[in-house]
Amino acid sequence: MKFANSIKMSDAGLDSLILELHKIHAIKFGKFKLKSGLLSPIYFDLRVIISYPALMDRVAASLHKRAKDAGVQFDNLCGVPYTALPLCTIICSANKYPMLIRRKEAKDYGTNRMVEGVIHPGQRCLIVEDVVTSGGSVLETAEALKKEGLKITDAVVFVDREQGGSLMLADKGITLHSVVSVSKLLEVLLKAGKIDLATSQDVKSFTQEHNTYKPPIPDEILSYGARAGLPDTHPLAAQLLKIMEEKKTNLCVSADVTSSKELLDIASKLGPLICVLKTHVDILEDFSEDVTSKLAEFAMRHNFLIFEDRKILMFADIGNMLKNEGECGPQTSLWPHIINAHGLPDPGLLQCIRVVNKSLGCGCLLIAQMSSQGCLATAGYTQAVVKMAEEHSDFVFGFISGSKISEKPGFVHMTPGVQMHIGGDELGQQYSTPEDVICRKGSDIIIVGRGIIASPDRLKAAEEYRKIGWEAYLKRLSQGS
Repeated sequence: MKFANSIKMSDAGLDSLILELHKIHAIKFGKFKLKSGLLSPIYFDLRVIISYPALMDRVAASLHKRAKDAGVQFDNLCGVPYTALPLCTIICSANKYPMLIRRKEAKDYGTNRMVEGVIHPGQRCLIVEDVVTSGGSVLETAEALKKEGLKITDAVVFVDREQGGSLMLADKGITLHSVVSVSKLLEVLLKAGKIDLATSQDVKSFTQEHNTYKPPIPDEILSYGARAGLPDTHPLAAQLLKIMEEKKTNLCVSADVTSSKELLDIASKLGPLICVLKTHVDILEDFSEDVTSKLAEFAMRHNFLIFEDRKILMFADIGNMLKNEGECGPQTSLWPHIINAHGLPDPGLLQCIRVVNKSLGCGCLLIAQMSSQGCLATAGYTQAVVKMAEEHSDFVFGFISGSKISEKPGFVHMTPGVQMHIGGDELGQQYSTPEDVICRKGSDIIIVGRGIIASPDRLKAAEEYRKIGWEAYLKRLSQGS
């Protein structure tokens, strides 16, 4: 999309805009408690501009011009809720751009959508924000849009507090374009006599001392084998990482089939190509104890682990019910190497699974993110799951997630919803490519279901996914070294 004509803004015009914002108290100096609990000597309250239409038009125009000057290409725009929404609306209305709206939470009625507007997977969406500190709000919006199949490469912000947000977003593949930095803002206000030198230096010291950006721990340069040898790596994670290294595969096949014969056929034929076989024995129409013993035999013969996906029927419940369910028979007993659990129930969840598991020695993956459209697993939920995993690392060895969410190299990340092309299906499943998952998002294992199971030649499809997934891993290693 080409840019329409926008209001020209000279340096003098930007200086004037900064002074106007200071005049209406959109920029405040003093002591202000931030969301993080820190006391900041400066605070931006751009919400007040909604009462000053002419000024709001100027701020919106400056955002549009900044994106235009940067040469950003996009198909639509989305404002970060809530302050950026009216700014994004003005930009789109004045320049006839399509707009999307991201909700902070899904409705419990109607469509239950997290993103409103006409969406075409594969299109590029420009994110609009008012103020960036850590970049977290921009990233949350980006993740919601990506789940809809949109490409997010750029964001435009009016004020960059220069506390690490642009660097954090850059790590995630998003370039931040700011209209004004805190340094520029202080320079203008100091020159105009609106603040004194002590205030300016106080703000600069604060931004430097409280930089939110923490460069990622370079564990990506570690091979699977090297991570397996780390002292804090869970024994099951170490076993899995060694299998991946030895077999040169990071492929998990999701065998959601209803016939025991078909499931065993998949285990037998695809076993040499995979590191994990994900099963769903509760949907088997002819389940028997013999199935589990044969699966275990194939797993030993072909050196892969079995991951029984029990998240829906078993582990999303309160602790006592889980214990009762876990003792109800072979379909709910913990016979595989790997099980999974939601982080939604009460704190007794993992302790209860331990009780049910007894001494069988299986490990647990916590479900931190899901690949379905409109998923309610927010950033806050994901952070809580990471903390839960760290507190139970003797049993939890990794995550089901859309990307790497923990910098601890001992944790394994497995990502569902992988196909050769991005997009989604009619039921809200969102897909990512193997390279996107392994290289850009930093996950370890691709979980492929329909891309292989629905293929007329499952063996050929599995080898193609194994090859592409492993090449993506090698590319990640080379980029990190």
